[in-house]
Amino acid sequence: QVQLVESGGGLVQPGGSLRLSCAASGSAFSIYAMGWFRQAPGKQRELVAFITSGGHTNYADSVKGRFTISRDNAKNTVYLQMNSLKPEDTAVYYCTADGRVGTVVAGLSDYWGQGTQVTVSS
Repeated sequence: QVQLVESGGGLVQPGGSLRLSCAASGSAFSIYAMGWFRQAPGKQRELVAFITSGGHTNYADSVKGRFTISRDNAKNTVYLQMNSLKPEDTAVYYCTADGRVGTVVAGLSDYWGQGTQVTVSS
């Protein structure tokens, strides 16, 4: 069983930065693939980025070059550094975890955080 708790969301002006954190409880965090999804009002949940247990990362085209996903296995935490934020990045951001990276990418994991709101507005 894995419990995930996100933090770090908030209101930021266009061009600003935020760092989201997702703290995981339970054992064996290091073997899990981790992902960040987001869901804007009226839109489907979409994959933003993921990181494998080995540290391989991948990003949605819309955030490449602006967002960075990382993990600290000693702290059981995954991060999403978001720079050059745009109004279209406004959404609730969720983290997810699974032993299989394919399950994370497909958004089919049983393990999700409660979400943290990111609002980009002047």
